[in-house]
Amino acid sequence: MNKLKIFPFLFGFLLLTGCKDEKRTETDASDTVDVVEDQGISTLVDQYAEVKLESDLSELSENQKKMIPLLIEVAKITDDLFWYQAFGGRDTLLTKLDDKAAEYVQINYGPWDRLNNLEPFIDEYGKKPEGANFYPTDMTKEEFNNAQIKDKESLYTFLRRDEQGNLKTVWYHEMFPEKLKKASDLLKQAAELAEDPGFKKYLNLRAEAFLTDEYYKSDVAWMKMKNNAIDMVTGPIETYEDRLFGFKAAYETYVLIKDKEWSERLAKYVEFLPMLQKELPVAEKYKKDSPGTDSDLNAYDVVYYAGDCNAGSKTIAINLPNDEKVQSEYGSRRLQLKNAMKAKYDKILIPISEQLIVPEQRKNISFDAFFANTMFHEVAHGLGIKNTITNKGTVREALKEHAGALEEGKADVLGIYMITKLHDKGEIKDAEIMDYYVTFLASIFRSIRFGASSAHGKANMVRFNYFKNMGAFSQNEDGMYKVDEVKFRKAIDALSNDILVLQGEGDYEGTGKLLNESGQIDGDLQASLNKLSEKNIPVDIIFKQGTSVLGL
Repeated sequence: MNKLKIFPFLFGFLLLTGCKDEKRTETDASDTVDVVEDQGISTLVDQYAEVKLESDLSELSENQKKMIPLLIEVAKITDDLFWYQAFGGRDTLLTKLDDKAAEYVQINYGPWDRLNNLEPFIDEYGKKPEGANFYPTDMTKEEFNNAQIKDKESLYTFLRRDEQGNLKTVWYHEMFPEKLKKASDLLKQAAELAEDPGFKKYLNLRAEAFLTDEYYKSDVAWMKMKNNAIDMVTGPIETYEDRLFGFKAAYETYVLIKDKEWSERLAKYVEFLPMLQKELPVAEKYKKDSPGTDSDLNAYDVVYYAGDCNAGSKTIAINLPNDEKVQSEYGSRRLQLKNAMKAKYDKILIPISEQLIVPEQRKNISFDAFFANTMFHEVAHGLGIKNTITNKGTVREALKEHAGALEEGKADVLGIYMITKLHDKGEIKDAEIMDYYVTFLASIFRSIRFGASSAHGKANMVRFNYFKNMGAFSQNEDGMYKVDEVKFRKAIDALSNDILVLQGEGDYEGTGKLLNESGQIDGDLQASLNKLSEKNIPVDIIFKQGTSVLGL
């Protein structure tokens, strides 16, 4: 009987690996499989702390409560679609595994560990294809670049082979006609229950977009919603799963309940975007874009995650839409997922600070600072430059597979830059600047543990090494870290400049060099990360979610 071996990665899940095109090794679907080394797989599962996704629904109307199960059903469909994009062999694999191994496969949407740079944790599988299931596994970059076929770089097409073995494109709506028709019908049913006109319009337009892969109108409708108590993000959105080119968008869904009290606290900050753009620490030519002033900033309880956002490390804030045209015309919306954020703060960030931050600076760790750092990260996506100044197209097009990691790095460093500026101007008064800096440093350790396969994890490795080299923090003989406020400020400005120049120039080679040379874990940092593992501090969270959790 064939066996799948589960590798017990205890402390090695952050070791970096090279970028190689590898093919997935398929297993014999007829074989049953014994999973061995149960203690190892249990350790992997235990990296995630389970959290209930709950929210106060008492202020929702009966129609609004009836909508939520419909939206969750849509989410489950997009979850299935992401499984296909990320892996393609879910049912075949899951039937071979025991409960614990199947649980870890479901957390990762496949047999590759998203906290271990996508290393296979089942030995029947090789390295994950960089193009996931968006492209044929035997396709090379050269073949793709030479292929004279329409829509090959579209966000919403698969590359497949025709009967002669030549590349062809298949639209998402052509690949999944039945499932997308069902999701579309569910969105229309929910729209009939919607009491807010803006939300009703969005749901109907998104329902149509599912059937056509034309998302512009529904993105605009989503931008214009202002007063809806229930919100939803759904569709093919982020391109992180495509590590080959960064072209293809992956399906995901969030179902959200607005936190009105916290949203009111955040509303004022959007008006500062034009001023902050002008004062960016970079030459004038790299800040010519004007951020949209129709952007809004709100806090939510998330009650359901599905698809890309639920794979491995979980998103706690959203900045959308990604469409550069919509952003330039309408700005963007920043959604802070407060209940998920608080869970990560309590279960992960506080325990990390107790192990790695010097005692005298632990008082500077606060949820308000963590919330603000995360919030301004999302706001900062709207700053900087979207189109290169060298006629290489958009930054995303020019930087290809490097674009996601550099953009996340930009948002992190410009987010703390914005906080520094607004704090200096007296617009942020709730905490000392050191609260934001020390919490920011502790958060770097949290995100680095996501590994190099995550754009966020890679960006944090770069920033950690950059800030370390500039003396923004030091490490004492006990292995604990201390922030130097003056040098921290200088590091913020210096890294902001470097990233904005790379983006503005569309410098693909320079970006790759920065990510590869600075995105490494040295011995001291690895020792710090090992310490967190030895103390059994969770790396991230998983969710108990759905209608039963919500009492619906």
